[in-house]
Amino acid sequence: MRGRRGFTLLEVMVSVAIISLIGVLIYGAFTGMHKARSNVSSISDRYQQGRQAIDRMSRELVAAYISNHKPTVQNQSVRQTAFIGHDQSSGDRLDFSAFAGQRLSHDSHVSDQAEISYFLADNPDTGGRDLVRRISRNIDDDVTRGGLVQVMAENVESFDVVYLDPTTNEWTATWDTLQPTAQPGRLPSQVWITLKLAGGPLGRPVKFETKVVIPIQLPLDFANK
Repeated sequence: MRGRRGFTLLEVMVSVAIISLIGVLIYGAFTGMHKARSNVSSISDRYQQGRQAIDRMSRELVAAYISNHKPTVQNQSVRQTAFIGHDQSSGDRLDFSAFAGQRLSHDSHVSDQAEISYFLADNPDTGGRDLVRRISRNIDDDVTRGGLVQVMAENVESFDVVYLDPTTNEWTATWDTLQPTAQPGRLPSQVWITLKLAGGPLGRPVKFETKVVIPIQLPLDFANK
């Protein structure tokens, strides 16, 4: 009775090579799937951030207003409402007053009026720029300062805002209700926002844009009548 023939060294080496190749292929497949999943998740986050930022700005701009109200008491603090849009090469900026403050409780003494700003800010951790939102529930004599600053979208490539002038029916890059030579005492009829976020499909930026209609275009002055 013949004994069983064992594997030769060459057969063992070929078997090991085949097993190693299969292992490499399986590892490569799982690594590729993981990278693809990470890329899809990252792109999905970009779209979610962009949509949420556009939605929030749209809701708050609809509530924009300015007022002619003046303090009736001599020592009473000044509450200056305004709508100011700056055209900047590094990213536009918009500061305005709005009925957009949210009360956290029914018995809260906080007004529904607020100062709101949108602008780009450098992110020291990523080296990029973020679209941030500033909100102050205290309307004072400076619509551009104070309050809390929050990030709405990260790694922004550009943020552009233009305004439709109802008197000319033309779009303009700036707006200022406080300057006599600009647009004193009136708001634009529409605001056109264009936001581009880095990190889209194929490395291209993701673009979001919207046109917001401003319902209250003239100053509120019923208390002065």
